[in-house]
Amino acid sequence: MVLFTTKFVQRASLFVSFGGLVTTIITTFLPLWKTMNSDLNEMENWYEGLWHMCIYTEEVGIHCKAFESFLALPLDTLASRVLMCISIATGFLGVAAAFFGLQGVDIGTGRERMKRTLLILGGVFILVSGITTLAPVSLMAYIMVVKFWDENLPDVMPRWEYGEAMFSAWFAGLLLVVGGAFTFVAVCMGDHEAKLQSKILARNLEQRPRTQHYRKTEII
Repeated sequence: MVLFTTKFVQRASLFVSFGGLVTTIITTFLPLWKTMNSDLNEMENWYEGLWHMCIYTEEVGIHCKAFESFLALPLDTLASRVLMCISIATGFLGVAAAFFGLQGVDIGTGRERMKRTLLILGGVFILVSGITTLAPVSLMAYIMVVKFWDENLPDVMPRWEYGEAMFSAWFAGLLLVVGGAFTFVAVCMGDHEAKLQSKILARNLEQRPRTQHYRKTEII
């Protein structure tokens, strides 16, 4: 029994891609991309995401406030917000296209070529979604590292550090890239199976016994 069939790889890649898409959507709206704790006041913790900034104190709890102006955002936050929205849109299109390209999903008889095209298109969209998820989180991580080790800033000044959402964004981007790559693996496996079936069919036709046709003669 062969486990890694074309049908199995198609469904596994779609499952992994869907998990990456859901994780990307959740991560985009979490206010935990950055975290900061001041040594001067250890009772306060600051958190910042792409849409909100939050402060946590033991007396009040957590209080969040949305960014007031879109154009007043820092450049890295603005670029990350746009790229994450592109990632969600392309991921949704990729998962939808790959779903209709699966074996067993009926979109009409004699449309195997269309299903193959849908799988390829879905894989491209899913890979783009993974790249546009990994790019903003890596950009923000790089900027935070540069600012954290900036010698021009005083030591007592608090600095932003990695939040939990950044790690989930890396994980989501990895899932999308793996899911998109395995979609192309499924396409190659399907092409290989189609070639094998055509060869077997041609061989069976050659080995089929030829029927002899005798001409009837009439004796007068």
